[in-house]
Amino acid sequence: MRESARTAFSLALRARPAVLAATLVLTIIEALIPVAAAWCTARLVDGLTGGEPDLAGYAAGLAGCGILAALLPYVQRLAQGELSRAVARQAQDRLFRAVTAQPGLAWYENPDRLTQLRQAQDCGQHTPTDLLECAMALVRSALTLLGFATVLIGIHPTLAALVAVGTVPKLLAEIRVARIRAGAVHGLTAHQRREVFYMLLLADVPGAKEVRLFGIGELLRRRMMAQRRLADRERLRLDVRELLLNGLPTLITAGVAAAGLLWAVGRVRDGALSVGELTLVVAAIASVQSTLGTLVGAVANGHQHLLVFRAYTDLVAAPPVLATREPARPIGPLRGAVELRDVWFRYGPDHPWILRGVNLRIAAGESLGLVGVNGAGKSTLIKLLCRFYDPERGSVRWDGTDLRDIRPEALRERLSVVYQDHMNYEMTAAENIGLGDPAHADDPRRVTEAARRAGIHDVLAALPAGYRTMLSRGYFGDSGEDDGVVLSGGQFQRLALARSLMREDRDLFVLDEPTSGLDPLAQAEVGRLIHHHGAGRTRVLVSHRLSEIRDADRIAVLADGRIAELGTHAQLLAAGGHYATAFRSQAAGFQLDGA
Repeated sequence: MRESARTAFSLALRARPAVLAATLVLTIIEALIPVAAAWCTARLVDGLTGGEPDLAGYAAGLAGCGILAALLPYVQRLAQGELSRAVARQAQDRLFRAVTAQPGLAWYENPDRLTQLRQAQDCGQHTPTDLLECAMALVRSALTLLGFATVLIGIHPTLAALVAVGTVPKLLAEIRVARIRAGAVHGLTAHQRREVFYMLLLADVPGAKEVRLFGIGELLRRRMMAQRRLADRERLRLDVRELLLNGLPTLITAGVAAAGLLWAVGRVRDGALSVGELTLVVAAIASVQSTLGTLVGAVANGHQHLLVFRAYTDLVAAPPVLATREPARPIGPLRGAVELRDVWFRYGPDHPWILRGVNLRIAAGESLGLVGVNGAGKSTLIKLLCRFYDPERGSVRWDGTDLRDIRPEALRERLSVVYQDHMNYEMTAAENIGLGDPAHADDPRRVTEAARRAGIHDVLAALPAGYRTMLSRGYFGDSGEDDGVVLSGGQFQRLALARSLMREDRDLFVLDEPTSGLDPLAQAEVGRLIHHHGAGRTRVLVSHRLSEIRDADRIAVLADGRIAELGTHAQLLAAGGHYATAFRSQAAGFQLDGA
């Protein structure tokens, strides 16, 4: 928890130090106002009952306390609002710096990691600010208590001690409740993630067609509400436990306050206290009780926030999942080959092996076709080539250097990849292409040339705002008007190809089902484009359409996580194995009747 507190307050200090200082000064003033007002009131009452002639100073002091008490909340709201926004920006920036610094995909393909990430996002936005508010409440409460404790000690030390001791049971109960609530956050977050998943299916564009076509809206709504009910049931359980744990301590605290008031009334009746001192005791006990309640709540809430904030601090401090062995080796242009040597891989100790002893050599300048049934391990092999994961056994090498010795970002500067599940960014057409090479994203000539090579230029140029058109119906473009356009699946596929072509000078070109969303004529055209622009470059082409890879220098067939066949198209046909059977089966589908 100490690390969580240090992180939260360092965020505030770096965000707006002057505003933090101003907030602290305002908090100190606010804390002393009740003490000053109670003291002025007591002096006025004693002066009025004792016939003191000059009470203007006490009256002015009381009026000043009232004015400050009325104005300070607005000034504090302004200062705290600005501080909260600045801290939230700092926290969000730091969180996503840490997230984007993770070079692998383990954070995104593990449910527990995703839950932690969602929890870190939620608490990163609000918890640092909540902790600051708790800290200010502690300062305010401590100063108010110190002032009134001085008053009570001056009247009778035993009374002060009794009031203070009466709050201990409530403080302990609140801290226990805070621990229970913090422990329940992980489970609640999992329910909330699933609820949001169903909510997005029901409300977002991607799922709208199938939800209506298959009539699954009611099913998804029921599942969404089931997750909400599970979360609400957990919240109710927490509320009941809080009631049971806080009931008796609250009664003890209230009983102590009542006893103190009765004692003060008796002392006035006996003449040991003046009426003014009675008003001071009443104000002190009432303020001490309420302030102690605030103090206890701030301690308990701060404790809970610190426990929850560990998800944030653990994530931003997490070491890279893919560790590069130091000193890192530099990576140069591919001269020899990319090799997989006895590569074994699975996504976790409890998961089955995806790759089982794969040995494969891709020579510089060679084109390699990679085929296999669904689940054979093709996409996983591509992830290892991009070093999104490291193999559990064996190694992947670049000109003989193990990829574990090369920084992932340096390796990826040598790659260009088109993924089967490519992204369709809800941004402008130019941005969708330029993201392929951020260093040249603002170069219109280069963006346009990539679009021409991918055969998508004419489509983009004809859009309402040309390349500045927003490729989305969910956001406005730069014009502020509803001029967004959604491309077809095949057009987005070409756009992804154009994005990869922004990185034209890379050593290894990987294409994972690059024509999966295209019609036959477009498939043939894009295939020719890939063949033309990839000539002389090292290429790995993954496809279920064997006609697209028949011209590759070599073809590797993955089956059960192993390289089952390797050779040229002619060699594999002659071998009569899996490839020959699959190729002839696909070719038969294109034979004309009677041909």
